[in-house]
Amino acid sequence: MEKEQRQDRCRAFISHVISRMESDRAMVARLRRADNPATEYQSWEYLAPFGVNLEYTRERKAFATVAAALARAKPKSDGTLGIGRAIASAYDGGNANLQAKARLRRLLACASSEEACDILRPLLRLVVSRGAAVCYEKLLRDLLYFSSERTKERWAQDFFSFSGSETEGEE
Repeated sequence: MEKEQRQDRCRAFISHVISRMESDRAMVARLRRADNPATEYQSWEYLAPFGVNLEYTRERKAFATVAAALARAKPKSDGTLGIGRAIASAYDGGNANLQAKARLRRLLACASSEEACDILRPLLRLVVSRGAAVCYEKLLRDLLYFSSERTKERWAQDFFSFSGSETEGEE
């Protein structure tokens, strides 16, 4: 039951932000500022109503990172791509696959959710600018429960299963 409540909270947050983006430009502007640690506090009024403990850096930073990415991308609905697949889809074959692998490896090297958020901020801008439809709900859940190796394994599986034959034999 607790797992369902966590998923519902993530789903409710993403749905709420997406549904309000058209009508609430001030919210979008404040959420975009969550990308910068110096101005992140401006997003807190939108995080707290979803039970985000603002004193708990890991949780606050996960919500803030995903909210900022949503505000920048302005999707009409949540995407379908996990972060691994989104990274792979953002690069076209050849030398670009090496860049994609390097970005994934940097993300997989993160020791904490907070560090992953710092790496994801510019990476999310890049993949969204290249048309990747990121599943923000899944990403938020992954960041909230990052402590297990399973998250990293899932991201790697997602990446390599998408790029599979394209990346073989490049190293």
